[in-house]
Amino acid sequence: MADSIVKVENLTKHFEELLVLENVSIEVLRAENLIVFGKSGSGKSVLLKCIIGLMKPDSGDILINNQHILELSLKQLNKVRKDIGFLFQGAALYDSMTVRENLSFPLKRHFDDMTPKEIDDKVKYTLELVSLEEAIDKMPSELSGGMKKRIGLARSIITDPALMLYDEPTTGLDPITSKEISELILNLQKKLDMTSIVVTHDLICAEIIADRAIFLKDAHVAFEGNIDELTKSKDPFLKNFFSHEIIKV
Repeated sequence: MADSIVKVENLTKHFEELLVLENVSIEVLRAENLIVFGKSGSGKSVLLKCIIGLMKPDSGDILINNQHILELSLKQLNKVRKDIGFLFQGAALYDSMTVRENLSFPLKRHFDDMTPKEIDDKVKYTLELVSLEEAIDKMPSELSGGMKKRIGLARSIITDPALMLYDEPTTGLDPITSKEISELILNLQKKLDMTSIVVTHDLICAEIIADRAIFLKDAHVAFEGNIDELTKSKDPFLKNFFSHEIIKV
């Protein structure tokens, strides 16, 4: 059986009186793509932020590569984060930096032994992976929405992370570009042997990349299985959700 990369055990998170996650447990295996579905406000992004250490849960445990991250110091946590890529909804590029500078930034921050030539070679190679070599000296303002997503993805994978976290990677994109980004995520996962957790409302994206899916409802994991089982569920709530709230082409 494949190794466990991420293990979340009995995770609970409140915001004052609002219970967002209660005793949530998930496990993600090496080289697996896990999709996280749920209505807005169901705790999907909170789950990602707890996994990467941007939020602290009220109780529970989180293991990444068998390390209990809630017990780590900030210095130790940052070492773990070197092996994690995070793609935010808006790509989160630095507006004042060129594409080259945006991609160089994490390398300079995490790998102080890399030479300028090694950094530049790595930037060019990573841009080739997302088919945007020609954009290397462009500013973010010169890029389309789809190009920004690709550059954001390139910056997320440039440190060769073993684990990728995606927060709505296709939000705001037209259906054709959304499909292209989804196929790119799948191709990179296969080529680089990455493990991924993907929060999305986009069923087309999920159908392309998912190995398995969970559905968060009322602060709990209400469903776990493959996409076909999820979309064909007889559960009235799930049937309604996938009939009306998922982006379809």
